[in-house]
Amino acid sequence: MSKFENPLAGFGVTFKAMFKKRLTEQYPEQKKPTAPRFHGRHQLNRHPDGLEKCIGCELCAWACPADAIYVEGADNTEEERYSPGERYGRVYQINYLRCILCGLCVEACPTRALTMTNDYELADSSRESLIYTKDELLAGLQEGMVDSPHAIHPGMTEKDYYSGLVTEAAPGTERQTAVSKGEDPADRTLRADEEAAR
Repeated sequence: MSKFENPLAGFGVTFKAMFKKRLTEQYPEQKKPTAPRFHGRHQLNRHPDGLEKCIGCELCAWACPADAIYVEGADNTEEERYSPGERYGRVYQINYLRCILCGLCVEACPTRALTMTNDYELADSSRESLIYTKDELLAGLQEGMVDSPHAIHPGMTEKDYYSGLVTEAAPGTERQTAVSKGEDPADRTLRADEEAAR
């Protein structure tokens, strides 16, 4: 009799499970909402006038236990200003093949330039596309913002930016033309015209 008891007990579990509600999630058609403090893809934030919050201090790269962040800082000038401080992050990369989404970089950031979004879809078809650059990480422009580089808000200082006193771009603020060291501004304009024609 014991030869038949074991298979019947197994079938009993199967029949019980057959009539239960299925727990299958229909991903990617129906995306599961994440918790508000979910650690997803990173985002580089801007000030309300459009200047970048990142000051190129590299503290996020030092704090990263997986060595997934690469930052190269550069000096701001009055002719080409990306952030209100002395420096800005000229090169900013996060390698999501290494990143463990722990959030230590966010804790290390002194200006709240780096935060984590709820975006968790990071799969891609090539390894190169999982190294996110500054252009991919930088937050988009909202209404009232002017794309960097541009001058700081008249009458404001770096401290005013980080105190939250700057709430929008000053009237008449225009984007400055970015020129690399040793490059003729005419060459940059010609190249921009050629790219626009493509």
